[in-house]
Amino acid sequence: MKYREYLLPSTLEEAWQLNQKRSNHIIAGGMWMRLRPGAFGGAIDISYLGLDAIVETDTEFKIGSMVSLHDLERHPGINALWGHAISEALSPIVGVQFRNCATVGGSICGRFGFSDVMTLFMALDAQVELYKSGRMCVKKFAKTGCGRDIMTHIIVSKNGPKVTYMSQRNARTDFPVLTCAVSENGGGRFACIGARPMRAVRVDCPPGMDDEKFAEFAAESVVFGGNMRASAEYRKRIARVLVRRCCEELGRDE
Repeated sequence: MKYREYLLPSTLEEAWQLNQKRSNHIIAGGMWMRLRPGAFGGAIDISYLGLDAIVETDTEFKIGSMVSLHDLERHPGINALWGHAISEALSPIVGVQFRNCATVGGSICGRFGFSDVMTLFMALDAQVELYKSGRMCVKKFAKTGCGRDIMTHIIVSKNGPKVTYMSQRNARTDFPVLTCAVSENGGGRFACIGARPMRAVRVDCPPGMDDEKFAEFAAESVVFGGNMRASAEYRKRIARVLVRRCCEELGRDE
């Protein structure tokens, strides 16, 4: 990873000001930025801004953007509510050493098409908190990104949906061929499908549909593409299977 300046702001305002220069970039965990061709101007390190903690209140979890994926994976309070989904989404990501460095904020801000993390938080109906722009839902953020703003936290409500998560991989630690989560809250269901290979999208279940029909509906509603890991047609077939299995898993949990 090549950069001309290493910048270590002491406040969020200072970090925001530095980030207004287009050649500067927040480095977060820096796990994927090393693949960027050439050099960029300034690497902004926000490690010392107190964004590496998970704060639990009576109503929500406020996850700092610099929290590592492995710390999220092991958090007892989050696991008590969504443990199976968290484990299914995070444990296949490369390995423990990688997850100790990769951050939640970097995974969300990157809006990577292959991201298990984006699919998971969209399914949790989470919100992101930006320093200047405030809160917005992950579904909207997946389309807009944060521009030159800085993501400070990801917020998950304790009254959020029940979630099941599954993915298809050609090898255990490889990028996913497809990611899928199904959520249920207040009688309504929706599916989040990612690694299409584009970023995750949400499909709401029409009233009265059973698992099989919803799986078919979700697969037909989403646009799939092909790459070196799978064709568009294969992904579409896998989507039907994963949505149905996630629905069945929700039924067993109930």
